[in-house]
Amino acid sequence: MRVLESLDLAVEKGEMLAIVGPSGIGKSTLLHLLGGLDRPDTGAIHVDGRELTAMSNDEMARFRNRSVGFVFQFHHLLPEFTAVENVAMPGWIGRIPRGEALDRAAALLAELGLEARGRHFPNQLSGGEQQRVAIARALATDPLLFLADEPTGNLDLETSERVFDLMRDCHVKRGLTSVIVTHNPELAARCDRVFEMKRR
Repeated sequence: MRVLESLDLAVEKGEMLAIVGPSGIGKSTLLHLLGGLDRPDTGAIHVDGRELTAMSNDEMARFRNRSVGFVFQFHHLLPEFTAVENVAMPGWIGRIPRGEALDRAAALLAELGLEARGRHFPNQLSGGEQQRVAIARALATDPLLFLADEPTGNLDLETSERVFDLMRDCHVKRGLTSVIVTHNPELAARCDRVFEMKRR
C-alpha cells in the first residue's frame, strides 16, 4: 500500500508550515519522514544540507536527538519522572551532564510558565500543562526542526489557543523551522504557509 506518492515539499528555513488534509491521507507519516522516525522506500529527504535517507541508523538517532524536537497529540511524558526530568531526558540521552541538562530543563519550564510545576509528576498536571512540558522537552536540545502532530488535538479551545501561541513564540524567539500537522483551520491559518494534502 502506497501512503505518499510523487510528493515534493520544500520548507524554508525559519518557516512555520501547517500541514492539513483529511484523516488517513499520510500527514503523520510525512512528519515522521521529516523527523527521521521512518524511512521512505524511494526518494530523498534533505534537512539542513544533510540527506536523511543516506544516514545509518546510529546517525539517524543522533540527528533525531540533536536536531529535531517532536510534540505529539498525546504528550507521551514518562509517568515515573517529574516534569523537569522529562524535559531533561533528551539531554541525558545526548550525554549532556545530568546537572546541566536539569538546569536547562528548569529554565525552559520557567520560560513556559511552569517554574512551580517542575517537581510535579505528569498525573499531577493539567492537560495544557502536560503539553507545555512536552513542548519544553522538544526544545531541550535547541533543535533546528520543530515537528508537531496535532499538538492541540486533545485540548479545549482556550487551552489550544494558549498552547499554539506558546509554540509560535518559541518558533520566533529561537528561529526554528516548524512543521505542524493540524485539523484546526484557524490555527493553520496563523502559520506562515499551509500545505494541503489531497487524495488523488
